[in-house]
Amino acid sequence: MAEPRRQQVTTEAPLGAQKAACNAIIDRVGQCFVGKRGVVKKLLAGSLSGGHVLFEDYPGLGKTLLVKAFSKVIGADHKRVQFTPDILPSDILGTKVWDHSTKTFRLTKGPVFTNVLLADEINRSPPKTQSALLESMEERQVTIDGETLPLPSPFFVLATQNPIEQEGTYPLPEAQMDRFILRLSTGYPDTLQHEGEILARRVFWKKDDPTEDLQPVLTLAQFRGLMKSVETDVFIHEEVIFYIARLVRGIREHPMVEVGPSPRGSLALLKVSRAISLMAGRDFVVPDDVKMFASDALSHRTILKVEHVLEGATPERVVQEVVENTTPPSRYRVDE
Repeated sequence: MAEPRRQQVTTEAPLGAQKAACNAIIDRVGQCFVGKRGVVKKLLAGSLSGGHVLFEDYPGLGKTLLVKAFSKVIGADHKRVQFTPDILPSDILGTKVWDHSTKTFRLTKGPVFTNVLLADEINRSPPKTQSALLESMEERQVTIDGETLPLPSPFFVLATQNPIEQEGTYPLPEAQMDRFILRLSTGYPDTLQHEGEILARRVFWKKDDPTEDLQPVLTLAQFRGLMKSVETDVFIHEEVIFYIARLVRGIREHPMVEVGPSPRGSLALLKVSRAISLMAGRDFVVPDDVKMFASDALSHRTILKVEHVLEGATPERVVQEVVENTTPPSRYRVDE
């Protein structure tokens, strides 16, 4: 395999400015979403990679608040869909209705025509409705009555689901899970101080939704510029590329694994590794960038054998075991 050519950055100023912009996004989101800076960083990395993110955690932990705050801070148009058992694909994608004045069918676009689609409790809708998002998530387009329409750029699906409530829910199929670049968990507040800060801010805001007052820190065009920089300004060494490949193959060949990550999973890990490098002000990927996202990018793409699941094994543990047993490369810069 030929080593990829490095995209040269002419000065350090652009990288410094990009790092500052990313930190400003994280700080502004933190005005509403207390603590969990690492989760916000991962959400930003997934979005800069052009990927969709699934938040899976217990109720009341701020998943919807985080998504709404992030959408406003990056200056993106956003729409929210509450998934329910009776929601139809046309409720998300749109449909064509008969216009009596013109005697023709008129296209009525659904909420999917936006930059950020908040799919709240996505596993409450049946498979037919869930599958309506497959084309839009993969190809950034929608087909309605034979007419294919492009979606705005950028386009992200930021979805939430409750992992413990099974009644009235429909588990996401593997094809849908594979389209999420990351699966994240917000978790409970880390410290007593964070728990108290959440309550104190609620008293100060005097309302349950503080995102109404959030202001963007950059325009949507500037955010698209950051996304482009991830692709053009961040170098990844051949040995780091093969490190990612060894991790993914190690998971597939693990004796507990029934189905391992696909090449889409490898690409997801590569993309978010480059994004977090840009956010750190670096123009090259280091092995720790890959390790940081290995579980978030690969565990939801890993299916274990039934007997090991019954014994308590989890995909996260398998991925972590493979990471620990795979030697990272010592070369990751072009001058080494």
